[in-house]
Amino acid sequence: MGGLRMAGRHRGALPADGWGRVGTGLRTGVRTAWTTVADGEFFCAACGGDRNYERRTGRRRLELLGVPLLRGNATEPVLACTSCGEHFGPEALTRPTTTRLAALLRDGVQGVALAALAMGGTDHPAARRAAVTSVHAAGYPDCTEEQLLAQCAALRSDTSAGACVGVEIELHATLGPLVPHLAEPGRVGLLLQGARIALADGPYSPGERAVLTALGSALEFTPEQTQALLVAAPEPR
Repeated sequence: MGGLRMAGRHRGALPADGWGRVGTGLRTGVRTAWTTVADGEFFCAACGGDRNYERRTGRRRLELLGVPLLRGNATEPVLACTSCGEHFGPEALTRPTTTRLAALLRDGVQGVALAALAMGGTDHPAARRAAVTSVHAAGYPDCTEEQLLAQCAALRSDTSAGACVGVEIELHATLGPLVPHLAEPGRVGLLLQGARIALADGPYSPGERAVLTALGSALEFTPEQTQALLVAAPEPR
């Protein structure tokens, strides 16, 4: 998500912050001198896509005919898009790049499939096929049924207490970075994917219902919203 890496120092000046004239008619004004301290990749809201940025710190100074006279206060750091030149606050790095968001979504779908399969579907061919199909469509075309089953076994080993606590923890860890950036239809889609896998071998088992309820919580649905979606989920043909 736009990790910083140190870059060479570069000094430049933006257009004048303000210009005036002294009694002789000479131009004087305040300019901001910028220093690039790092760079990286981020999602540029102005360009609408992933772009490179430069992280810059600045200091205002009084100039006369381009010659610095007095140094002023430091400015807030900015991120400057190297494509369009727009400036953004450091908070722009909290939005993942499209590449990062796609990776989070792939991992989210896989996590949902594993959770639904681990809590009751590993012994049923239809459920296994539904889970593999879901993971393939998400962007892992080389994932095999055997690999999913091995991951399910590892996941179940963390739930030896007989509850789905380990699965809930795993779901929250996997979906936590993704959910804030998903609109409601995307969150609904993830819950329904889990429901379809659980329904592939028949009605929800108690374990499947418990893990799907946990999934709804991880996706920031209320219990009532989750149950309504689970009831409305279409059964596989």
